[in-house]
Amino acid sequence: MVLSLLKYGLRRRYVSHADIPATPELKRSYDVVIIGGGGHGLAAAYYLSNLHGVRSIAVLEKGYLAGGNTARNTTTIRSNYMTEQSVRFYKEGVSLFETMSNDLGFNVMFSQRGQLTLAHSEATLRSFRLRAEMGRHAGTRIEVVDVATVREICPHVNLDPGGQHEVLGGLWHEDGGTARHDAVAWGYAKRAAEKGVEIHQRTEVTGFRTEAGRITHVRTNRGDIAAGQVLQAVGGLNGQLAAKAGIRLPIRSFPLQAMVTQPLKPFLDILLSSANMHTYLVQSSRGEIVIGGGSDPYQLVSTRSTFDQKESLAAGAVHLFPFLHNVKVLRQWAGITDMTPDYSPIMGESPLKNYWLDCGWGTWGFKATPVAGKRMAETIATGRVPDILHPFSLSRFDRFALVNEMGATAASH
Repeated sequence: MVLSLLKYGLRRRYVSHADIPATPELKRSYDVVIIGGGGHGLAAAYYLSNLHGVRSIAVLEKGYLAGGNTARNTTTIRSNYMTEQSVRFYKEGVSLFETMSNDLGFNVMFSQRGQLTLAHSEATLRSFRLRAEMGRHAGTRIEVVDVATVREICPHVNLDPGGQHEVLGGLWHEDGGTARHDAVAWGYAKRAAEKGVEIHQRTEVTGFRTEAGRITHVRTNRGDIAAGQVLQAVGGLNGQLAAKAGIRLPIRSFPLQAMVTQPLKPFLDILLSSANMHTYLVQSSRGEIVIGGGSDPYQLVSTRSTFDQKESLAAGAVHLFPFLHNVKVLRQWAGITDMTPDYSPIMGESPLKNYWLDCGWGTWGFKATPVAGKRMAETIATGRVPDILHPFSLSRFDRFALVNEMGATAASH
């Protein structure tokens, strides 16, 4: 990537080109139809075309490219989960992020800066020890640290000695990082389009035609499409889309809000989370402080933001860093999370033979973009669900084989 940028900078001529071709006319049929033009759908299209040689692919996006949850997250990447199945899965995702810029020839601004989650009680520290042991067993870089190490890692944080939110230690995850969310989506889209993948924006799926337990046609506002295989990856609307195919998913949707401050001089070079205050912070490359927290406590399919959540996030941020009290908030936003009962995704088979699921991500969707795309592409191309995805099958709810990740972070993300 460095050499590519240097060569580009030394050129005498710069050829202007569009990364994404204009929306083409819909064909009557495709080998694979991917519903959802966000990170997961675009990643699946890229890996299908690049690794498996599938060329007849249409990505359908009812809005604009990556304009849903991909554009409405806080870019956190990590693998410090609670169950072995999840740690293995997200660890592969982190590995793919580490090489993504070179693999795509597109700078996704990956920054592996580490994540520190604060513990304010002995009970939290005990749970951190469990997660650290699980993480080390699966090969991730994670450890429980004491207060002195917390101060060393994040010297500006308020440890609140003797106070309500006194910091007793933390969970340090060296593999944690961030990447530029729109760059990830555009990188996958650009390379997929070069392989012949068609990206259809402003194309809404309105229903399906089924026959003998299979999807035969995808109905859209631009006409019907015959499809050999169909993948759904539509973020917070996964439950609603699956219902159009006659599939009932154990999903409920909740808004998840975040906000960003005016730019400041660099002072926070890690991702910081607080278990007590349900608040996490990261400083962007532009100096803005991105602040997020838990999802709203009520079901709603909406991307509106609220003053109550802004107030709660500001209170947590100011407690952790009191010098932020006069800093201005520039903007606030919300995404729609599709939560499952065990806080783990649903990937793989559906009750329909050629309809594949990539859903139920709740608040962890962005960090899984490359691994979900790669493994779902493998599933579609081979017709077999790889072992790494088996724990996340829809059938686990019938078998009571849940992958419980509730409480896997300080702020439900």
